Amino acid sequence: MAHPRIVGIAGSFRRPSKTRSLVEVLGAEIGRTRSIDFIVHDLVEIGSGLGAAFSRSQLPPDAARVLKDIETADALIVGTPVFKGSYTGLFKHLFDLVEPDALKDVPVLLTATGGGLRHALVVEHYLRPLFGFFEALTIPTAVYASESNFIDGTLVDAAVRERASTAAAQLSAVLSQRVEQIRSREPVRLAAVR
Repeated sequence: MAHPRIVGIAGSFRRPSKTRSLVEVLGAEIGRTRSIDFIVHDLVEIGSGLGAAFSRSQLPPDAARVLKDIETADALIVGTPVFKGSYTGLFKHLFDLVEPDALKDVPVLLTATGGGLRHALVVEHYLRPLFGFFEALTIPTAVYASESNFIDGTLVDAAVRERASTAAAQLSAVLSQRVEQIRSREPVRLAAVR
């Protein structure tokens, strides 16, 4: 794992998006301390064809590419805006199409954005169980940001930024452990004797 490939998924279907902004903040925070390959996808990019697909074979090419990115990532940063007390339907539909064993042991940092603090537990009540189904390694610290934590789409709240920094450090530590595990499984190469 030369540079871990982190895929960000923002379950928002408009731009600009506070959810996408939060996912990008977390990716940038990890990138400050280590080299990573980071890409963010959102529902705008995937397009309306996602909702019409009842199976993977019906996905348009853009959505199929995003699904492949999710399933082959070294880690995920996922975020959703909160609608009616839960994640968006298309966000859930995207993950309904992910192979059940594709995210096993994959580190996942959970985020959400909403109108106010009453939605803060969406991460714990909806996102964590969803990724528990996949047997993913959800990072202990999740990040929730409300409308008041942003100015012109930029995350400005110091407490939320601190929480984001903590979550990013936790994900980075898990990635480091995974690199060490991979290295320990590699065969020992002996130098040629002359």
